[in-house]
Amino acid sequence: MDDHHSDHDTPPADKPRKSKGWLIVLLLLAAAGGGYYYYEREKPKTANAPPPPAPPVPVITATVKASDVPIYLTGLGTAQASQSVTLKVRVDGQINKIGFTEGALVKEGDLIAQIDPRTFEAQLQQAQAQKSKDEALLANAQADLERFSSLLKSDYASRQSVDTQKSLVAQYTAAVRSDEAMINYQKTQLSFTTIKSPITGIAGVRLIDEGNIVRATDANGIVVITQIEPISALFTVPQDALDNLRGATRDGEVKILAFARGDSKPRAEGTLTVIDNQIDQATGSLHLKATFPNADHSLWPGQFLTFKVLVRTRANAMTVPATAVQRSPQGTSIYIVKEDGTVDIKPVKVAQSIDNVALIDSGLQVGDVVVVDGQYKLKPGVKVKSQNDQTAAAEVKPAGTKQ
Repeated sequence: MDDHHSDHDTPPADKPRKSKGWLIVLLLLAAAGGGYYYYEREKPKTANAPPPPAPPVPVITATVKASDVPIYLTGLGTAQASQSVTLKVRVDGQINKIGFTEGALVKEGDLIAQIDPRTFEAQLQQAQAQKSKDEALLANAQADLERFSSLLKSDYASRQSVDTQKSLVAQYTAAVRSDEAMINYQKTQLSFTTIKSPITGIAGVRLIDEGNIVRATDANGIVVITQIEPISALFTVPQDALDNLRGATRDGEVKILAFARGDSKPRAEGTLTVIDNQIDQATGSLHLKATFPNADHSLWPGQFLTFKVLVRTRANAMTVPATAVQRSPQGTSIYIVKEDGTVDIKPVKVAQSIDNVALIDSGLQVGDVVVVDGQYKLKPGVKVKSQNDQTAAAEVKPAGTKQ
């Protein structure tokens, strides 16, 4: 009977263990319910709370300054060689030597090519020999004339024989002069076999090689040499600029700056040399010519350039760094920083922009603080913080000044 009881009754130690398990489950459910209640209670407060203020946008600023600003007139054109020479042969023959390097600087008098001179040397010697022969005949004729003249005094010679001898002397004299002219001609022909550069300039692509037979009638030359020190430039400006240009020329030399595509600094500085004597009626433009020293070869013949002509200087003009100017289909504008640290955008009229300095005709006042970098993050009303240690001044430097 005792064995039967032990098989069916639960041991007393299992009951407390089951009670503790249920207690833990109840505590976990209570904690989850409390968390959910707290989340639901706080959720509306979080959703309705205002967003934190945005931090100020970092920018670079500058102050509008009053400065004396040079006023430039802009034109478009190309650089052109001061001189351009196509060297051609003047006698027939074979090219024995090419004396220049393509693309290199050649000086006036440098050897360009040498034609085989032997034929011309032989012709010169032949002319010299003919002169010697005619000089001998002349000397004999002069001696005979003297003898006939003496015999005439003694009536041993007739007047006719004397006259005939005089004529013979004159004939040989003319023959000697003809020989001298032929010698000079042959010397000239011989000199043409040595082709030298008539100017100092840059040699172009070689148009013929050594060993070729050339003729004076050939259409092509040997090489084209262009002088680029100094170099010229032809460009056009609107016809309305004529009065300003004439006024500038009365004050002395007119300075001109040349800019290549993408240049922010002038590539060369020169002077105005010619104002065309008529206006192009088809385009309403005026043609100008300038000269640049071009010692550093910064300008090249045929190069497309923008030219700025200094016509006058405007005193106490408003200036800002050119990077402050924003361009859009609506026009030009600039972000200004207000006293409360926010920005506003103002439309402006830009008279010119050169050397990273923009000349402002209207829209700003001297002393205004403008944004020169970081505008892509801005819109009216945004608060900004200047990143420069102190507000940078917009300084005007003379155009063409190297930094």
